[in-house]
Amino acid sequence: MAAEKTQYSEAELKEFEQLIHQKLEEARIDYNLLKNSLSLSDNHGTDDTGRTFNMMEDGSDTLSREEVAQLAARQEKFIQNLQAALVRIQNKTYGVCRVSGKLIPKERLRLVPHATMSIDAKNAQG
Repeated sequence: MAAEKTQYSEAELKEFEQLIHQKLEEARIDYNLLKNSLSLSDNHGTDDTGRTFNMMEDGSDTLSREEVAQLAARQEKFIQNLQAALVRIQNKTYGVCRVSGKLIPKERLRLVPHATMSIDAKNAQG
């Protein structure tokens, strides 16, 4: 019986590295869009409309700005997690579950490339 693999091969790590770089590029574009929509210069041209309309806009604008800020914060964390995954690739520890020490299945890593735990470990965590 063959010994169980304890780390991914150079070729497999290269494949994951390319996937993560692609996800990072997309995530940074999304993050910049979110950040730009939070800037005050993005006012949708309502400056010259009536005062009543502006007051109604202010209420919904506050809620929407909070939601966008939360999305931007989540996106920033996603980017940090992807960057940490790149470090694990360099250290040859990428794809190893931090709880069990076993390899995380490739299917999971393709869907969640920054995963640090197997599904079983994640579910056991609660």
